[in-house]
Formats: sequence, structure tokens, C-alpha cells
Amino acid sequence: MAVVGEPRKLNLADKNNKSFSAADLAKLQVLGRGNGRTVYKVRHRLTSETYALKLIHGVPTDPASRRQLIREMSILRRTDSPHVVRCHEIFEKPSGEMAILMEYMDSGTLETLLRSQGTFSEYELADVAQKVLKGLHYLHSHNIVHRGIKPANILVNSKMEVKISDFRVSKTLDAACTSYVGACAYMSPEQFDPATYGGSNGSAGDIWSLGLTLMELYMGHFPLFPPAAQKPNFPTLMFAICFGEPPALPRAASQELRSFLACCLHKDSTKRWSAAQLLSHPFVMSYFG
Repeated sequence: MAVVGEPRKLNLADKNNKSFSAADLAKLQVLGRGNGRTVYKVRHRLTSETYALKLIHGVPTDPASRRQLIREMSILRRTDSPHVVRCHEIFEKPSGEMAILMEYMDSGTLETLLRSQGTFSEYELADVAQKVLKGLHYLHSHNIVHRGIKPANILVNSKMEVKISDFRVSKTLDAACTSYVGACAYMSPEQFDPATYGGSNGSAGDIWSLGLTLMELYMGHFPLFPPAAQKPNFPTLMFAICFGEPPALPRAASQELRSFLACCLHKDSTKRWSAAQLLSHPFVMSYFG
């Protein structure tokens, strides 16, 4: 097992008052790669506890990317919620590369769970909704907008704890958004046209993204297009979000679920429910009231 090299530890006190040294972390396997980042499953050599270690390769040179990375580090330092993935430590290598030590969620993401176990029942959907909404309520009450809520950014463990992860601020209207594979697919109408769709206070966009995420878990595919449809280009995606009819749920869906999703997916952001309001919606309360 390879041992992570010894970088400089930044000033980040773990919430449980544990002390971490990068030299004590042994890499076990790669959990994922993409967008200049690699996530490893690692084991603490002294305690045998398991964590996830995210390596951010390369040092951003352009001002926008550097601000984005600094913003992500700042958010990780501030968050302390059972519904948000915990950051234990942040290390900086001499080369300038960053490493983030996080809690390990052993069941992967909602995306991988959907692929391996199939669609979610309404009870399972309400459970996920309640936990993610509690995380969003915490973030929004601390003036943090995620802007990247989607199945791939919500982690799950074997206890069925559900936690929000990945605080990179999504770039909206740029060259990186060319298909609905990324977070652009879950963008809300006001992110394209604030003047038409109620302005953009940020938090309402997270609620829209959650609504699409829950529909995807229930239907088994991205809900704005048929399951066999070819992946659309960016203009087609934008048209579907801003001007398309609301996605149709299967006939078996309850009225409570239909109402809940309608409250998430109102095109006018000023009429969309907040996380606090949705936690009191009958769809959630009927299972967890």
C-alpha cells in the first residue's frame, strides 16, 4: 500500500479533535477520477479507520479557478452538519496541490445506488428527501448555496445515512457545459434567465436540482428526456428546462409526491418552496412526521 507523501497541513481543526498527519494515511484503492481530481479510499495506519482522500491535481493559475478553489476550502472549513460529508483535514503539498481528507461513505453515491439497486420507492424517496433537505436547510441558513445538487454529488453509507458532498461551484454558461451529463442538467430556469424566472437568490436553484434528482431516483432516468433519448446539446437542454412541460410522473405516483415535486420544480423561483417549508410537506411528514 502506498503512503501519501507528507504535505503541509493547513489550519483546520477536526470537529472530533483528532489529529491527522498525511504520512499516517495509506492508500487502499481509487474511488473515482475526474475534472483534475482523484478520490482514494485510505486507512489511518494508527487507528485503522477508513477515510476518503480527494487529491486536487495541479495549481490553478487563472484567477477564477483560484477563487473557486479558495471558496471550496472555505466552505469545507465552515460546515458541521450530520447531513453534509465531514471534512477532517486539508493538506497542501509543496507543489501547491491540495488534498482533502473526508469521511468515507461506503455505499457510494445515489447515482451508483440507482444503477445497482434500481428505482426508489416513495418511502425511500421521502427518506432521501428529508435528509438532503436537512443538509440544504443547514447550508442555506449559513448562506451557502451548493449549486451542484445531483445524484452523483449525494453520498450514502451502509446505514443509509445520506450526505451532501462536493462543494465545487458549478460554472454555468461556459464551454464546460455541453451536455446534460454534468451539473448543467440540474440547473434551474432562473440560472439561465433571472429576469423571466423570478431572479436568482441561489438557494431556490438547489431546490430545483433536488426535485430533478428525486424524480430521477423514482423514474430511473434523467426526467427531462425519455430514457432512450440521445443526449441533447446545451441549447436543447436549456430549452427543456426553461420552456418544456413539467416531467410526467408514472401513474402510480401518489398525490403527495406529485405535490412535493411541483413545489420543488416551479419555474418561478419566488414560488418555489424553501428547504424548511418542504420538510413540513405532507409527502415527508406522512413518513417521518
